[in-house]
Amino acid sequence: MIARIQQTVVFLILTGLCAWIWHVSPDYSRIYIGFIDLAGVYIAYIAILFIVIQHINRSDSQPRATQWALFQAFVREATSAPRVFLWRQPFRTQAISDSLQPSDKAGVVLIHGFICNRAFWTPWMVQLKMQNRAFASVTLEPAFGSIDDYASIVEAAVAKVTQATGQVPTLICHSMGGLAARAWLRSNAANEVRIKRVITIGSPHFGTALSMENTRLPFINSQQMQRFSAWTQRLAKDEPASRYAKFTCWYSNCDNIVVPTSTAMLSGADNRLVTAQGHVSMAFSQRVMQESLALLD
Repeated sequence: MIARIQQTVVFLILTGLCAWIWHVSPDYSRIYIGFIDLAGVYIAYIAILFIVIQHINRSDSQPRATQWALFQAFVREATSAPRVFLWRQPFRTQAISDSLQPSDKAGVVLIHGFICNRAFWTPWMVQLKMQNRAFASVTLEPAFGSIDDYASIVEAAVAKVTQATGQVPTLICHSMGGLAARAWLRSNAANEVRIKRVITIGSPHFGTALSMENTRLPFINSQQMQRFSAWTQRLAKDEPASRYAKFTCWYSNCDNIVVPTSTAMLSGADNRLVTAQGHVSMAFSQRVMQESLALLD
């Protein structure tokens, strides 16, 4: 579903650009201005997000990012997001299939976030294939349904990877994917011993202030990710405190989606700060990838 939606977005953008070129040709200066205006709207949107999150983080317990770190994160996010949302996810969803060959290495289950699909993890899947490591990259459907309903999808992936390797896998999750992993753990008390570790990257474990803007939209999962939502509070209440020892939580004080910064942390987890990275770009940070892959063994 997400692939079709994002294909439609790309089609509409290209159609609009073609219509503009046809309308103003052969005035090449106006063609150039049209492209600049489109890029300017996108850049302004990303910039506004970084300004807003820096304001929200004023009252957070975690240190605020420096202006230089925010600028670096802005550049990285502005260049990473189009590759994910306008190319990989719309058109490369099945470019790399799950790798479930028998292996003596522990495997991985990759769980994406909101308005994403399995192609989000393309760079990770390339690395895992190079390591000859079994993995399954899920697509959470329905795209705007309840996070609780994703437990069956995570369950199927965990079972497949465990069968291939004979070992319990590690769950690597971005954004909402971390909540989906926790919902799966809550669905059955026996699930905790069926995984080695959960690695979350920019996951709104206690919701995000930026999800408030979606309160009037019929997106159940977005409503569940609101700051201080009843769903996130109930999830935390249902979990034994000892469970978080299995979690490694990557968080950024430049995250332009999950704010305040501390909402991406869990008490008792291995919380790791990465700075100068935005919400999407953090998942492809060299440090995040290398240290996370090192945890697999």
